[in-house]
Amino acid sequence: MIGGSSRNALLFILAVMLLAGCASLTPEIDPPKVSLVSFDSLPGHSGTPRFEIKLRVINPNKQTLDIAGISYSVELLGKELITGVANDIAPIEGYGEGVVSLEAGLQLLELLHLMASLGSAGSEPLAYRFSAKIDFNGFVPTQRIEESGEIKLN
Repeated sequence: MIGGSSRNALLFILAVMLLAGCASLTPEIDPPKVSLVSFDSLPGHSGTPRFEIKLRVINPNKQTLDIAGISYSVELLGKELITGVANDIAPIEGYGEGVVSLEAGLQLLELLHLMASLGSAGSEPLAYRFSAKIDFNGFVPTQRIEESGEIKLN
């Protein structure tokens, strides 16, 4: 018969092996490639400006990306102007691509701050940043995507 301390050590080793086995079940995936397809204003019914953002999502993995939801934001000159979420997204097949339509709202207060700072910026390029968090159904880990650059004004 196994003594108390030996039994605890055996249970501990089994638990560690079980956890290591579960960790290896999570597939390693490359982050999806996301690019902007279009950015259009929507007819306003509520008085607050709304936009439709279409993103092309490329899946560089062999498994289908079953997207549970996306939260995203667009910043201009460090001001978060546009935010939104989406949860009705079609799966993207392995080594495939799809266009995801997102509806977003404008942060009016941040827009006012931006407009005030544009007067002092002159004709310098405007720094932008698009960031998104993509959650998946199943064992695929959450992916975070960020793209930044400059918009040159002439």
